Amino acid sequence: MLPSTGTVLSQHPMVKNTAGCMLIENSSPDVKSIFPTVHFSGVKLHVDSAQPSVFAVTGGNATMPCRFWYEPELSSPRDVRVKWSWLPTAAGGQETDVLVTIGSRSKTFGDFRGRVQLRQDFPGDAALVMTKLLLNDTGRYHCEVVDGLEDKSTSVYLELQGVVFPYQHPRGHYHLSFLGLFQSWKEGLNWCNAGWLADGTVQYPITQPRVPCGGHGLAPGVRSYGRRHLHLHRYDVFCFSSSLRGKVYYLKPSHKMNLTEAQQACQEDGAEVAKVGQLYAAWKLTGLDSCDAGWLADGSVRYPITRPRRNCGPSEPGVRSFGFPPPQHKHGVYCYKSDNRDLRGPEMINRRGKQPKKLLH
Repeated sequence: MLPSTGTVLSQHPMVKNTAGCMLIENSSPDVKSIFPTVHFSGVKLHVDSAQPSVFAVTGGNATMPCRFWYEPELSSPRDVRVKWSWLPTAAGGQETDVLVTIGSRSKTFGDFRGRVQLRQDFPGDAALVMTKLLLNDTGRYHCEVVDGLEDKSTSVYLELQGVVFPYQHPRGHYHLSFLGLFQSWKEGLNWCNAGWLADGTVQYPITQPRVPCGGHGLAPGVRSYGRRHLHLHRYDVFCFSSSLRGKVYYLKPSHKMNLTEAQQACQEDGAEVAKVGQLYAAWKLTGLDSCDAGWLADGSVRYPITRPRRNCGPSEPGVRSFGFPPPQHKHGVYCYKSDNRDLRGPEMINRRGKQPKKLLH
């Protein structure tokens, strides 16, 4: 058994921030004063993660693995201090406390309150369980285990799976005022029309340089116009949809329908007309493939292709669009049937560490 000394020196002070959250001041020596001081002799603490990255979707759950053990093995368990922190992906983001625990005592912080806890399924299990994932939970999570003078850590990256898609106003390009793009560019998103991001910047991704998009002389990349006036300037917008809590399907009618008839047909089938973000999510996340063009809730007509083939548009997978035809035109319809769970709609891509606002459907 390891010799140990340790006394709780004082009750930990609480500091109230401007947002009304109760925070532990990490830089204060008093933080460590709530934990016993333990002196090791010939025993080494190890901390590791079973995987470097975890993938999930918004609204779902995720578990960031972290475990610790001793060499040589201890004869009896010890109460250690486990701290999880989060570093957002946005440049200049500040590391934020997520959870601090010792034994049965724990404290969560900020937007993570009520959504995180340690799993503790076995001795040394310090995995972080997160529920009701938000779009901007993406980032690097740091697991630190402290036992007296021993301090070891590991990191896990949380990435939300989804699809980024450009959206334009029914009247055409560049009619919208401001109300993950880089990753989508790496995956091949090639869009020459500039669009809003949630931080007020205007950017567009180019994988194939060409004359109308900056010329052949510029390398592929994400072009930026910088920050624009939120009310005076008009652009398209880039949206992100991560989860699909239901089914999107093409309703096979006996005849083509105008927009009003399409809405009624979905309702009679116990569903509603699918939104643009739901169609993109079904295409990207479930492999929806249909060569039939159909109405969507915004009045556009589109169809999803995962297996390009003759008479179904270009040779690349994607969601094809016929734009916004007059509502009296006749087409099929894509319906969405919920599984009675909350569906997060598409959201504007956010380059900051804040939860973005709901956006266009």
